[in-house]
Formats: sequence, C-alpha cells, structure tokens
Amino acid sequence: MAREFHLPDVGEGLVEAVIVSWHVEVGETVGLDEPLVEVETDKAIIDIPSPFEGVLLHRGGEDGETVEVDSLLAVIGNPGERWGEPREEPAQVVEEPSAPVVGVLPEADSGTTGAPLALPLVRKLADELGVDLAGIRGTGPLGRITEADVRAAASERPSVRVPMSRLRRTISESLSRSWREIPHVTAYGHADSDKLLSEREDLGKPPVEALLIARLVPVLVRFPSFNAVVDGGDVIERRFYDIGFAVDTPAGLMVAVVHDADTLSKDQLAREVRRLASGARERSLQIDELRGQTFTVSNIGAVGGGMGTPIIPYGTSAILSVGRTGPRPVVRRDAVVIARQFPLSLSYDHRIVDGAEGRRFMAAVIEALEG
Repeated sequence: MAREFHLPDVGEGLVEAVIVSWHVEVGETVGLDEPLVEVETDKAIIDIPSPFEGVLLHRGGEDGETVEVDSLLAVIGNPGERWGEPREEPAQVVEEPSAPVVGVLPEADSGTTGAPLALPLVRKLADELGVDLAGIRGTGPLGRITEADVRAAASERPSVRVPMSRLRRTISESLSRSWREIPHVTAYGHADSDKLLSEREDLGKPPVEALLIARLVPVLVRFPSFNAVVDGGDVIERRFYDIGFAVDTPAGLMVAVVHDADTLSKDQLAREVRRLASGARERSLQIDELRGQTFTVSNIGAVGGGMGTPIIPYGTSAILSVGRTGPRPVVRRDAVVIARQFPLSLSYDHRIVDGAEGRRFMAAVIEALEG
C-alpha cells in the first residue's frame, strides 16, 4: 500500500526547505529510518530519514526545488506498486486572430500613447531586471517587446541580479525584525588585552571566544537584565547561560550556541567553541545548536573589525562586540602611555536596560576582561 510522507517541521517555525539531494531514486528500496533526502532549512543542512520501509514511488521535488512544510515530499509503497496523482487537463486555447488578445496592446496604442509595446508579464520582468523598455527595439509583431528582448538588454548591462540564499534571507528577516521591535542603545569602551592574550598563550591558544565566554558569564550572573528578554508586558530573566557566538561562514554569518556555558571549564569551552564553529562552517549543526542563545558575543576582531553597532539577536536583550586588539594611547597617572586594548561595542534593549545600568555593565565587562 502506497503511503504518503509530507515534509515535517524539523525546526521551530520552519515553513519551507530546499531539496539538496535525494539518497534514493524512484524505484529503489529504502529501509525504515534510512536517509531519504537531504534538505536545507533556514540554518542547517539535514538528512530526513524515511518513516516507512519499501520502494520509493514518487518524489515531491527535485534538487534545488523548494518544498513547503506539510506538502507531499515522498510516496513509499510495495515493489511493483504504482502511484500517481490526478492531473488536471490543460485548458484549451482557441486562437481568434480577428479579436484583440488579452494583455496585448492594440496597434493603435503605439501611435496614441507613445508607450513601448509589451505584455504585462514582460513589463514586470523588465522592472525586476532594471531594464528601461523605452530603450529597447522590440522584435515581436508590431514592434512588440518580447521577453527575449528584455533579457538580452539586461545581459548587456554591467549589473548582476543574484537571489538571496535561504540563510541570507533568514538573517535579513531576523535582523530586520530585531531592528524594528527593539529600541537599541550602543555603548562603547576599551579593555586592556594583555592578560587575556597572555592566558591564551599559556593555554595553548584556545579560541578567543572561549575565554571571552568564561569571563562574561559571571558578569551576566550579576546583571540578569542582560541575560533577559521582553515577553509582552513581562521581562523574563533567564537563570541559565546559553551563550551565542558569531561564526563567519562561506554562506554568511551564523550564531552557534554554547549551552549551559556556566557549567563548562575553560578547556571544555574551548573544545565546544571549536566544534560548533567547525560545524557551522560545514552546515552540519543541529537546529538547537543554532538558536536559543540568552546573550551573544561577536569577536569581530577575528576579521579585522573594531567598533560598530551590533544588532541584538531577536529573543535576547544584549550583544557584545569585541574588536581587534591594538595599540592605543591612554592616560594613566596623568601620563599618556601606549596600551594594547580591545575595542568594545555593547548594544542593549533600552526597554529593559537604562543608560546608567548599561555603563555599569560595560565597566564590569572591562574589569572581567582585564582581570
């Protein structure tokens, strides 16, 4: 008996996924819980196992196609069994040369309006490709501009239209929502880097993010509003510490999450940061390893960054950006000296944190990083 398998929601809020590759061809046998298809979600590439044992009779999409959640993904049945979906008969098109064709401008329009002659779909395509119809000589009947004319004109321009990847669209939507809904305030500071970098050398050069997380967690314990989130008319102060850190990947910026960071030693933090960073770059992390952070640290110094205005990840109240360490003139005991310092940029939710509390938190962060 043929059984239908619909795309499940493999992540919170998932609405669609892109098929990367099928592990089974139509007509081949697949076992229960064996890999069936690899799909790309908003944040990860995952294998979906087969919920049935049998022969693959139908695939709901091919490589590169987008499949919506709850839509038909696969049909699995018995050997020799056939499966088919009812198909609608195509509508018959009757050509009537003597009557105007819907969507085509009559010949008289060209002389009365002076507007380029083109179908609405062609006009829409020209708008999408940024092509000015007025500059195109149509090759269609009556000088009408065709789709081929528009594409040819677009290919001659020195611009390229590249569709956003699913990850880039997800980043765009998440950051836009955060910027719209959270009143951001950004505070700046500097912290001496000598002790932290010296410790890093002594420990065999673990990831800087691991040492930053180790120093930041005790500060978050003292300042719970920076480990919180607004929920309607309430503020939820989390008493657990799932620290996200930014990872620069070929597909775009991702945030990997160290869960229960307060329970890990520095060695454990180093191993976990390395594992998560590698998994993020390879797109092999699980969904729960890419969401749910309570606070975020971004080491933009790793890519040469300094100060900035980091956007707070939605569902949190703050993010700390740590720039590249470098020499900087500072005043100490009424004398100007050169010190190596991290530039710090702290963005926080002004609904939860006032300016004075923001400065106190920044001072505590600087003390922790320098200690």
